[in-house]
Amino acid sequence: MIHLAILFLCAMGALTPAVGQDSATSPPTAGTPFPPGERLKYEVRWGVVTLGTAEMRVVGIDTIRGTPAAHIQFRIVGSNYLYRMDNRMDSWIALSDTTSRRFTQDFQENRKERHAWYDIFPDSGYYREKGVDGPRPSVKNPLDDAAFFYFVRTMGLEPGRKYEINRYFRPDRNPVILDVLSRDTLDVPAGKFPSIVLQPIIKGQGILKETSDARMWLSDDDRHLMVQLKSRFPVVGYLTMRLIRIESGPKTSKSDKVRSEM
Repeated sequence: MIHLAILFLCAMGALTPAVGQDSATSPPTAGTPFPPGERLKYEVRWGVVTLGTAEMRVVGIDTIRGTPAAHIQFRIVGSNYLYRMDNRMDSWIALSDTTSRRFTQDFQENRKERHAWYDIFPDSGYYREKGVDGPRPSVKNPLDDAAFFYFVRTMGLEPGRKYEINRYFRPDRNPVILDVLSRDTLDVPAGKFPSIVLQPIIKGQGILKETSDARMWLSDDDRHLMVQLKSRFPVVGYLTMRLIRIESGPKTSKSDKVRSEM
């Protein structure tokens, strides 16, 4: 296990934007803000009502088609008398080149369920979707929805700038837009954080889709932690995720423990 931890630490140092962004609109990187074992825990609020919990974490290292890959996970669980949701995204990012190699979605909202599984092949320039015949063309240095949450933390973001990133693995959903709105100081249960406020937009479905009117607050330091996220959901309207706890350390031995905790 020690050699895996060393490999993971070294690889995280390489998780900076790769060639493939539009150089005219791409900001410089800001280092490596997510250590192995990092877990960011959030409360999910609907107005003044606590609706549920959310968690972003670096689960550990898996091997995808012979390539070591960092497994990251983002999950939101919540309910009220009108609405129930259990949305989970998992992403595997290759340590060698920081591109997405696998992406899964498991969304449950009221009685609706949506499940998707994508295998992504950066070297060959295509991806496959489970249940769909044949490969489909991808892009250089592809990223998926969950990977973008971590990718944006490696960027040097300048308020007043709008960045276009052409790295979403499905070409028809590019570019991903990052509109950096302002600086702010945010007081959340985990503490008080000087923050950068941005509006991320990804075409299609998901928490950052075009119709969600999402806003993200990242800590204005070298970690770029996601301190708060506001996004519009069906039925309930706007939900707010506020950071309540930061954990770190090699807590990767029970990758499914989060399911029993939430």
